[in-house]
Amino acid sequence: MSHALKQVFNKDKTFRPKRKFEPGTQRFELHKKAQASLNAGLDLKVAVQLPPGEEQNDWVAVHVVDFFNRINLIYGTISDYCTEQSCPVMSGGPKYEYRWQDEHKYRKPTALSAPQYMNLLMDWIEVQINNEDIFPTNVGTPFPKNFLPVVKKILSRLFRVFVHVYIHHFDRITQMGSEAHVNTCYKHFYYFVKEFNLIDTKELEPLVSVRGAQGT
Repeated sequence: MSHALKQVFNKDKTFRPKRKFEPGTQRFELHKKAQASLNAGLDLKVAVQLPPGEEQNDWVAVHVVDFFNRINLIYGTISDYCTEQSCPVMSGGPKYEYRWQDEHKYRKPTALSAPQYMNLLMDWIEVQINNEDIFPTNVGTPFPKNFLPVVKKILSRLFRVFVHVYIHHFDRITQMGSEAHVNTCYKHFYYFVKEFNLIDTKELEPLVSVRGAQGT
C-alpha cells in the first residue's frame, strides 16, 4: 500500500482485522509478487494476469484475501456515515437492492440495512477464507471442487460494497481526497474478475455508468 493511501486510510478505521499470509509460505510469496506488480506501476490489465508457472487457484486465493482486506479498509473509512438511519436498505441506488441470504438465520433473501448487511458479509467472508477445507494453506493440498463457486459468491458480494460506497458515500470519499485510490482499487478488482470470469457481467451493471468508477 502506498504511503499516501496509509495516510488517507487510518488503520484504526479498518472495518475488520486484516487477514495476513504467513511469511515463508507459497501464498506469502505470491502475495509479494502481486504487490510488486502493483507497486511497479504496471498496467492493471497486465498486473492481474497469472504469472508463468503459477497455479490459477493459488493466484485467485491470494487476490480474494487481498480484495477482502482492501474493501474492508475502504468501507471502514465511511462506516461512521453508513448507519441504520442513513442507509436503512442495502442498495446501490433505486434500481438495485441487495438482500442477505445464508445457511443459518437468513434462509430466504432478507432486506436489511446496509450496516447489518456489511457486518454479516464480512463475518461470512472471514469464515470462508479461514476455512482450510475451502482455502487450504499448505502447499500441495488440493483446492476443493467448490472453491471457484465460493470465490465467485465472495467476489460478487464484495462488489456490492463498491456499489454501495460509490452510489451512497462517494461524497465522503471525495472529501477525504481518496477517490483516486478507491478508483484504482475498484479497477484492479474489475480487471481481475473479468480476467478470470469470476463475476457475471449482469452483476457488474450497477457501476457501468457511474462516473469515476469505470473499469475500462
